[in-house]
Amino acid sequence: MHESKDIADLRLKLHEIQVEHRDLDDIIERLIQAPSRDDLMLRRLKKRKLLLKDRISILERMIEPDIPA
Repeated sequence: MHESKDIADLRLKLHEIQVEHRDLDDIIERLIQAPSRDDLMLRRLKKRKLLLKDRISILERMIEPDIPA
């Protein structure tokens, strides 16, 4: 059974966003540990990370909709 192109595109986008989310997690952790951290940058990165988390949830629901049995 072949996946539709739309679903394949969604899976690719989901993967890209998950990678960016993971990368932001690493960057945020490093900034928190830095002695002279930039709090404004930290807030912006955390906000971006939350936005990506929301997009991940949306894409996951689009790929695997919650259909009652």
